[in-house]
Formats: sequence, structure tokens, C-alpha cells
Amino acid sequence: MEFRFLVYLLTIILILLTRTSLAITFSTSSSSKLIHRFSDELKAFRVFKHGEKVISDSSSSSWPKRKSVEYYELLVNSDLQRQKMKLGAQYKFLFPSKGSKTMSFGNDFGWLHYTWVDIGTPNVSFLVALDTGSDLLWLPCNCIQCAPLSASYYSSLDRDLTEYSPSVSSTSKHLSCSHEFCELGPNCKSPKQPCPYIANYFSENTSSSGFLVEDTLHLATTDDHANKSLVHAPIVIGCGRKQTGGYLDGIAPNGLIGLGLGDVSVPSVLAKAGLMHNSFSLCFNEDDSGRIFFGDQGAATQQSTPFLPLNEIHMSYMVEVEGYCIGSSCLKQSGFQAQFDSGTSFTFLPDEVYKKVSVEFDKRVNVKRTSYEGSPWEYCYEASSQELHKIPNMTLKFNLNNSFVVHNPFFLVYEDQVCSIFDLSVSYLRTEGVTYGLFFRMDTFYNHCKFVFRLFTWLSSFPFFLYSCKVQFFYIFFHMHIDILVVTLLHIIT
Repeated sequence: MEFRFLVYLLTIILILLTRTSLAITFSTSSSSKLIHRFSDELKAFRVFKHGEKVISDSSSSSWPKRKSVEYYELLVNSDLQRQKMKLGAQYKFLFPSKGSKTMSFGNDFGWLHYTWVDIGTPNVSFLVALDTGSDLLWLPCNCIQCAPLSASYYSSLDRDLTEYSPSVSSTSKHLSCSHEFCELGPNCKSPKQPCPYIANYFSENTSSSGFLVEDTLHLATTDDHANKSLVHAPIVIGCGRKQTGGYLDGIAPNGLIGLGLGDVSVPSVLAKAGLMHNSFSLCFNEDDSGRIFFGDQGAATQQSTPFLPLNEIHMSYMVEVEGYCIGSSCLKQSGFQAQFDSGTSFTFLPDEVYKKVSVEFDKRVNVKRTSYEGSPWEYCYEASSQELHKIPNMTLKFNLNNSFVVHNPFFLVYEDQVCSIFDLSVSYLRTEGVTYGLFFRMDTFYNHCKFVFRLFTWLSSFPFFLYSCKVQFFYIFFHMHIDILVVTLLHIIT
């Protein structure tokens, strides 16, 4: 009897609180307009906001005709996807079935980091470059113009590389021009024809083009007892029939895996399918080896600093560096926008910041300067092991008094000669009037580091990024709450 009375009392209290809350809401808040995801109003906004071409006929899955079969199918699929997200990830973390190891081959493969992935049925292995600056996974495929795949062409390989052939894989299927991932769909003559793609990259005249297919990516996971099991996930692949620029000269000869924010990227596809948590990590050691884990969430606690959109769209991992310090001296007007990009081999600074940093750095090094003919590095020095300890640290300052100390900001050229890791004289890029630095030098800047990128999917993919280093753990998270994207920082001394 007492229990029933308690339940009754709590119910009355809840009703009263609800009425009070409603009264406050009606008296103090303004109304908001709800817009359906496939309404003409939102369609017009997308065209205005992103310059996006949307197809409105009933055969299109990108913008279906109202009350058509495709219209209801997309709504059902969206509901199922939300249910998967609510249920949580199916696996704690995933890694390529060949193993989580990543590697770098130095100049032979363009100073990027690579891992082996198995794709198709039967499974075939490909050595793909890791690129957080793009979204698409593409492979050399039915080649018209591709890089050499023979091991004899590369000093670092002990076996030939493989060309992908969709016709050989029983699990492959073409993506049509009406598919939601087909950006060039509006240019197709028919919505049923294979979807073409063109992926252009920062490097001059460097691109991959072909058509899109869906096939199986073979992954693995382990339980709490280290028992390994295989996971087979459908993903989108670019059948790269024609490569240009650096992709014909040693960079990513066997393909590239885009780890960016787009819906087509492997992390986004795996997370939306409910196979893993919406995150992945990259770890790097001093010997250029490392690990990649999909679903790794990193630390639970973090501080925050704003994450930046590019041209009002969150399309890459960009942060705001508010200031730059050399030793104890912090430079005035030294802030810049920086992109974390694993597909970039060296660290770039905006030109005006580079000039200030290099002059102050040279002033404080106080060792003999040297130069190398034809080298892009202006500030190189002859320094003994004792003198190396005198070279000042560099500090990047973010908002809320967060900072990251770059220890040993140089790389060894010869036994007693070093160059500053930021000495790239033509070191700025401009995109639509925005100047930013490409901010990634793995084998010197981020030795013993772990990076965790977390992508939260609500209406689209939102990023969350973390990294930690051996000497001092420094975490950066890209995180978004509906429409506010922040990058979070945690600094722990080990």
C-alpha cells in the first residue's frame, strides 16, 4: 500500500513539474519552424548553401519525388540507421584483416604512411596510403593510366602490387548515377549508368578518376580474451582507371584510403552501419611504423577549442592556432588556421607566420648554420649532440590557454647536421582567400603519437579528433553537437 501511494505521489509531482515547465516554455520561448528533410524549402537551401545539384525525379535516391517508393525507402533506411546508432557499436574496435600495422617507406613512397587491406571475394590485398585529408578509398583498377605495380620498380617492396578488378570479385557491384554518393550524378546521361568520379588532391595535377563500385572490406576484431574474429563490411571504392601527377611517380601506387569527414569515407560507412563506434585512431612510432584502429574512442575527458569550417562547410580537420612561441618568446600576430592531414608529408606554415618563426628560431639556435643546394629548407645547422639540447622548443597556443609543446623541432640530415621541421620557404596555400597551414610531419613532429578521429553522425558526419604522444600526452578531439563543432584538448605529462 505504501509503495502504491509513493508511485501515485511521484506521478502527481511529475505532472505538476511538466505543467510548470510547459508554462515557462510558452511564456518565454519563441516558436521554431520544422522543415522536412525532403521539402522543397530544404532543397532550395542546399542548392543555395552548397551549390549542390540535386535531382528531383523519382529515380533519384539523392532527392526523391514526394510519396514515391524511393521517398519512403529513404525514410525507412534513415530510421533503421538511427536505431543502429541508439543500439551502439557492434564491435569495440576493428582493424584490417591483415593486421593493424601501418608503415612508411620514406622517399620511395612519398613519405606517407600505408597499411595492407583486403578487399573483394575472394579477398585481394592492397597497400593503401592513409589520408585524413580526403574521403574516397580508391584502387588502381582496369587501368588506362596507373603507376607501376611491379616490386622491381620499388626498393622497399618484396612482392608485386595488385590491380583491382570488380569483375573478378563476386561481391562487387557498380554504383549507379542515382546513388546518394554519386557527386557527378547530375552530369550522367542516365541515372542507371555507372557513377563516374574524379578525385583531385592538393599536389599539383594529382588526381584519380574512374567509376564507383561497392565491395567488401575484410576487417578483424578481438574480444576481451584476445580471440580474433573476422568482419566483412560493404564499402564504396573508386575503381581508379586513370591516375595523374604524383600517383604515377611513387605516391600511393596501390591506392589510397580516405579517412576524412565525408559520408563515403570508410570510418563514416562503418559507423553508420553500426559496426563500430564513430571514431578511428592512428598511432605512430619513431621508426615510422604504427597502428590503425577503427572504433577506438580514446580518452573520455577533454577540454575544447573551436573547430573551423572551410567556406562555411565542415569538410576537413582544421583548427585555429592562436599563437606561436619559440622557447619562452611568443610571437605577435602569429596565429593561423591549420589542417591536420596525414596525406601531407611535411609541415607547412602560412608565409607571414613562417617568416616570423624562422627568424626568431634562427636567432635562438646559436649554432653554426649550413645549407644544401637545391634543398627547400632554409634553416639548417651543424650541431653536436650536446648542442642539440640547446635548440629551443616550439609551442602552439590554442584558445582557453591550451598549448602544445613541440620538442626537438628539427630532423637529422647527417650525423651532426639538422634542419628545422618548419623550414619550407614556399610554405603557404590559399583556398578561396583562406590561408592555412598543412600541419602534419609524422616522423619528426609526432613521434610516439596516437591520433583518434571521432565522427559523430546525426544529419551528416561530424568530426571529433584526439592525439597523444609518448613524452607528453596531448589529445585533440574534433566534436560536434548538432551544429557546433569543437576540437578538444587534453594535455597529460607521463
